[in-house]
Amino acid sequence: MAGVSSESLTKALAALEAKLPSASLQLAKELFGILGTVDTSAGLRRALTDPSRNGEEKAALVRQLFSGKVSADAVEIVSGLVSSRWASARDIGDALETLAASVVIAVAENKSAVSASGITGLEELENDLFSFNQAVASNHEVQRALSEPQASAAAKVALAEKLVPGAGEEAKVLIGQAVSQPRGIKPTRLVARFAELAAKRQQRWIATVSVTRPLTETQASRLQAGLNALYGRELKVNISVDPTLIGGIRIQVGDEVVDASVVTRLGQLHRQLAG
Repeated sequence: MAGVSSESLTKALAALEAKLPSASLQLAKELFGILGTVDTSAGLRRALTDPSRNGEEKAALVRQLFSGKVSADAVEIVSGLVSSRWASARDIGDALETLAASVVIAVAENKSAVSASGITGLEELENDLFSFNQAVASNHEVQRALSEPQASAAAKVALAEKLVPGAGEEAKVLIGQAVSQPRGIKPTRLVARFAELAAKRQQRWIATVSVTRPLTETQASRLQAGLNALYGRELKVNISVDPTLIGGIRIQVGDEVVDASVVTRLGQLHRQLAG
C-alpha cells in the first residue's frame, strides 16, 4: 500500500488511537465482520472507494448498512475510514484488516499495562502467533487442511485452536481470522503480518537510549523516572554508549526520536548555513 492509500491508513490509525485504551475483542470482531461483508461485495468496495463520491456520501452508506448491527464505535471507525481517498478497492480492505488487528493487539497490550508494562501482553501474543506458525510449518497434513477450499471456516478455526491450546483469546481471534478469511494469501503469512503489527506496537514500550559515557545508577534511575513520566507508562529502557555522539543524548521510543546530541546540533547548524 502506497501513496494516497498509505496516507489514509496513517490517518485512520491515528484516529483509532483514542479508542484503543478501552478497546475490546468484540469491537475487533465487528470490524473483521464488516471486512467480510466488504470482501464479498465488489459493488460495495467500488462504492466505498469511488473517487467521484465525497467522503460524507460514503460514510452515510456505511451508517445505512451497519448502524444497529454493530456498535457505534465500529460504525464510526469504518465511516472515518471510507471518508478518505483510496488508490484501489483492495486497499480499503487491507486497511480495515489492519485496524481490526490493531484493536486486538491493543487489548493484549492493555491486559498487563494496568499493573506493569504492556510489553508483557504483547510478548505473549507474539509468542502465541509464532507457536501457531511453527505448528503449521511442521505438519504438511495441517497445511493441506487449512488450504482445503471445501472445508468450512468453522472446521479450520477448530483445527487451528487445537494447534495452540494454551493461546490467549487475542491470539485466537487473530489466528481464527487468518484461517477463516486469509484474503488470498496463506494463513501463516497473515498470522506473521499480525505478529509484525504486535512487534511494532511493542516498540512503544521500549526506550533505546544512546549516551556518550556510562550512566551511574542514580542517573539511570532518574532517566527511567523521567521517561516514564514523559510517556505516561512504564518503559523498558535499554542504554548503550555511543562515543560518536560527542555529547548529549539520543532517545528513541517507537517511531519517535529525541536527539539532543552535539553531532546532531552541529549537523543542523551546517545545513542552516549551507541553505
